[in-house]
Amino acid sequence: MVNFTQETTSATLTIGDRVIELPLVVGTEGEVAIDIRQLRQQTDGVAINGNLVPGGVISFDPGYKNTGSCQSEITYINGEEGILRYRGYNIADLAKKGYRFIDVAMLIIFGELPTAAERANFRDLLTHNELLDEDMRKFFDSLPPHGDPMAILSAAVQCSSLYNPELRAIDPADPEGFTLAAAKLLSKVRTIAAFSYKKAIGQPIRYPNPELDYVRNFLHMMFSIPNKPYHASETEVDALNLFLTLHADHEQNCSTSTVRMVGSSKANLFDSASSGISALAGPLHGGANIAVVNMLEKVSREETTVNELIGLAKSKKIKLPGFGHRLYKKYDPRARIIKQKVDKLLGELNHDAPLFTIAQQLEEIALTDDYFIAKRLYPNVDFYSGIMLRAIGIPVNMFTVMFAMARMAGWIAQWREEMLTPGAAIQRPRQVYTGAPERTIDWEMGI
Repeated sequence: MVNFTQETTSATLTIGDRVIELPLVVGTEGEVAIDIRQLRQQTDGVAINGNLVPGGVISFDPGYKNTGSCQSEITYINGEEGILRYRGYNIADLAKKGYRFIDVAMLIIFGELPTAAERANFRDLLTHNELLDEDMRKFFDSLPPHGDPMAILSAAVQCSSLYNPELRAIDPADPEGFTLAAAKLLSKVRTIAAFSYKKAIGQPIRYPNPELDYVRNFLHMMFSIPNKPYHASETEVDALNLFLTLHADHEQNCSTSTVRMVGSSKANLFDSASSGISALAGPLHGGANIAVVNMLEKVSREETTVNELIGLAKSKKIKLPGFGHRLYKKYDPRARIIKQKVDKLLGELNHDAPLFTIAQQLEEIALTDDYFIAKRLYPNVDFYSGIMLRAIGIPVNMFTVMFAMARMAGWIAQWREEMLTPGAAIQRPRQVYTGAPERTIDWEMGI
């Protein structure tokens, strides 16, 4: 039994024959956590049902649904109210103001929106570090055709860092060294992503163009061919900037927690970011918008109907991709923003939009259905993001790579915060062992 004291500075835990006080940790927005860092020490030798527990007790929370792994100043989410903020700024305001992805990345990484001079200096760093070492061509040439772009991205991020060994040992407290490493990683991940796509489709690799900004340069490397350069429209550039901004960070999700956990061993930024890419590659994390597009295409091909999908979801035979979120109990604020941009994007590009029409029909039914309302299953950012990427020309197998490009900003910031946390120790969760008790070897039995 856990009870809050009147002073709300601690909680009392009654366990077995012992009552202990546990301090509370309160966040900027009033979030409250019970600090159990001394739980094992305080419960060492406690008697439970007449049995002593040597070493004390631990908490049990599979999936970490109720566990705060850190204190962070980067991203705030209030799922009950549908709020997402980067460094205190509401995501809707950042989008409405029209900040570019690099502006938002700098906000997340360095803590403040950049001045014009800071933006220009950082853009110069991105430009100077966008090329890969020419020996990396051998890396791409050695890959099998049609290789998984996420596997290529994860490996290439690590490999590319080997050409700058000094950056593998940067001090995160050194502003100049960290800024260079952050710029190098943000810039090169874009180049690697485009190179991996070209390799997969058998086209010649296109080098970065130093005259282009971050997003235009990426689209140039993706879609230009030797005899025909690609010039992205302002509409496409705005849409992709928004996509990257909305995915730049999202608190302690699976991949971000992976980056922080790997970083807690004092692993360098590049190796830690590579681990985040691998975590994001899992279909339950980074592949949700792919599942949405596949579902909408089935409806478009008349293999199923919107009403049939709704029925299957209500009978719990399927989970409807793009609906619901572990954190958001209201409409995902990113979904609302991206839906508006998709509508504008398709109109300005004069694209036929059958998938968008189907998605809107599905959303309209779900938002007025008692089952979805009771379960608080609202569209999340993945519901419309795949449609946006398709309209820009990004193939489905590159969707998660785009997610990784965006989330790199958050991973860089989260890695540094973990490394600079006073008293931080290597992360090492405990377990509740449920295997066989001690067994005795039969010394007489032959092997």
